[in-house]
Amino acid sequence: MSNYKAPVRDIQFAMYEVLNFEQHYASFPQGEEASTDMVSAILTEFAKFCENVVAPINREGDEEGCHWHNNEVTTPAGYKEAYQQFSEGGWPSISCDPVYGGQGLPASVSKIICEMSISASPGFSLYTAGQSGAIETIAAYGTQSQRDLYERRLISGEWNATMCLTEPHCGTDLGLLRTKAEPNDNGSYSISGTKIFITGGEHDLTDNIIHIVLARLPDAPKGTKGISLFIVPKFKSDADGTLTERNTVFCGSIEKKMGIKASATCVMNFDSAEGYLLGEANKGLKAMFTFMNASRIATATQGVTHAEVGFQKSLDYAKDRLQMRSLSGVKNPNGPADPIIVHPDVRRMLLTQKAFSEGNRLLNYYLAQKLDISEHSEDAELRLAATNRLDFLTPIAKAFATETGFESANLAVQCFGGHGYIREWGVEQNLRDSRIAMLYEGTTGIQALDLLGRKVLGNGGKMLQSFLTEMKEFCVQQQNNEALESYVNQLNLLIGEWQTITMQIGQKSQANPDEVGAASVNYLMYSGYVCLAYFWAKAALVATTNQQVQGADHDYYQSKIETARFYYDHILPRTKTCAAVISSGANSMMTITEEQLKVW
Repeated sequence: MSNYKAPVRDIQFAMYEVLNFEQHYASFPQGEEASTDMVSAILTEFAKFCENVVAPINREGDEEGCHWHNNEVTTPAGYKEAYQQFSEGGWPSISCDPVYGGQGLPASVSKIICEMSISASPGFSLYTAGQSGAIETIAAYGTQSQRDLYERRLISGEWNATMCLTEPHCGTDLGLLRTKAEPNDNGSYSISGTKIFITGGEHDLTDNIIHIVLARLPDAPKGTKGISLFIVPKFKSDADGTLTERNTVFCGSIEKKMGIKASATCVMNFDSAEGYLLGEANKGLKAMFTFMNASRIATATQGVTHAEVGFQKSLDYAKDRLQMRSLSGVKNPNGPADPIIVHPDVRRMLLTQKAFSEGNRLLNYYLAQKLDISEHSEDAELRLAATNRLDFLTPIAKAFATETGFESANLAVQCFGGHGYIREWGVEQNLRDSRIAMLYEGTTGIQALDLLGRKVLGNGGKMLQSFLTEMKEFCVQQQNNEALESYVNQLNLLIGEWQTITMQIGQKSQANPDEVGAASVNYLMYSGYVCLAYFWAKAALVATTNQQVQGADHDYYQSKIETARFYYDHILPRTKTCAAVISSGANSMMTITEEQLKVW
């Protein structure tokens, strides 16, 4: 079974050659320390950590899983030691406030390096996901004393954290949540209720776990307007961080899951647990959604990783596995058969994985740039524009990258044939682990409704038009570039079609609101295919240009050019199917009655 190799060269290509991160970091004060040399050193060192420490425990963690006994959870062998090395290496602190022990680098640095840890072991990386979200939430909404106590210890990795949102009856509709917060005389609150699907809700990696919990005050309005946010620690502590008594929050069970088995997904029971208001009363959901873009970008990154891991394993196997002879002539005359990499259908599967992994990587890093600008730019107009671009593209990235990541993981199993269906090679684990990414942080359907209903039609098409303008400008700049002629021609056609499809849905929805829901997922996937076409065209431009430089890595750049061509020839035509389905409308799915829609 091949081990994970961090694609540092391709990460640097995306950052510095296509997206100009060097110039990006130089454009705002918080980025001044993120020199190319420093970030490259971070990438190199974290790659070593992921390859040598995290990747080796991935399969064993999946085999062993987590253990629950008497409300306590034990993680698989090696996970506690790996987490300790993660913390001692300062990796949780990369983009955190230096006042509280952070390194102060832009958010994009931590977002980019997390790709490597997810690739190495999705189960391990999830223990750091809640930690990051809690740090950001407490930093934005915590009091000075809360930041001094909790933020500092989360940044150091001494304590860990969770985000406790949904409940058994809620799902995505958090307006239905019932967890109560009763005020106490000492200014704290008694939190009572049950939360489900809590990643890392209980484990043995740290001495304390800080839960960020959504709950309702007694006089709270109904629905989403009546939700507040609370800090509920596993152990109470003194102001100096010395742990005192156990709080009344316990893990009732852990889920028996399809994948990510090394990550403890917990049912958490709060039995009058002592909690502390975080931010304003009844403004908890707004506080949580402040960081939703960052969380969804992280999930989109998971889609990249499953395509990357599937591609790496498939590529190694396809080079070694001998089966049949090439139809165009023998390629391995000294062997009994040719390696399967010579067969066109295997090439199709390999290139599809490669195109999705590297294309979605570009999209995600582009969003990471916008996240930096929205948080740190000194120009208010640039901050607003970056925020709008994030709002528009994040649901596309989250849903499209995870859908295509799952497709790529599935293709990896197919490349291995029967061997992919057994556990030995690791591709079936990658497939199982990839499935959750399309569900948490909002399902594909939820992302699609958010995109089409709120970000496009609800915005009057302004966010869409802004991004299309950027694409148009690229096409104008390259209209006389013969090497990009076919890409530019297709992009121009897609820009016009995207606008037309959007207007048609908007017109239909005025007569029948169900048209939005009927079209939304295909609309999102259409949008994703066009977004990647734009970024693959940019990659092809850079590769074509840089290939001419003396001493350039000719094969690397040619690989980019060939993959871009494959994407346009073999994947981008999927937009035609999406457009056809969208134009067919809602009638054929909505006219059948519930009585008719049953098992006969």
